[in-house]
Amino acid sequence: MLDLTHESFYREHHSWLTSWLRGRLGQCSDRAADFAQDTFMRILQAGSQPPELLQPRSYLATIARGLLVDHFRRQDQERAYLAELALLPEALQPSPEERAILLETIFTIDRMLEGLGPKVRQAFLLAQLEGRDYASIAAELGVSVSSVKKYMQKAILQCLMCL
Repeated sequence: MLDLTHESFYREHHSWLTSWLRGRLGQCSDRAADFAQDTFMRILQAGSQPPELLQPRSYLATIARGLLVDHFRRQDQERAYLAELALLPEALQPSPEERAILLETIFTIDRMLEGLGPKVRQAFLLAQLEGRDYASIAAELGVSVSSVKKYMQKAILQCLMCL
């Protein structure tokens, strides 16, 4: 439920944020409205009053920008996944339900590895998804086997912390 502080913050900035988002989404009003709502929901889910800000629009733009980045990254992952599936023979194609589960798993793994460096992420994915040994990963990444071991420790720790 909105209290007066949230409600006034919403009323004061919603129109501006929707317009700002429309400019970044190619004038798509519906998507801009959805992202604006998601932005304000993030603030509500934080469970506190909207912060007293000198530049509230900058604050809103930062939250909205993060939502856009997440959205476009998910789209890229989905496109890459579907492109790989297209290479499979029809008999090996997963069902729509399996596709949805696999895509959600990919998104979950991506969130778990968020914030790790590219080599750490790549080492982890090569080991876990392709079953590669540390020596071949080290050769591909141009690092030592001990670096790969450190990367794996870091990635596994990150995954455990997310669980």
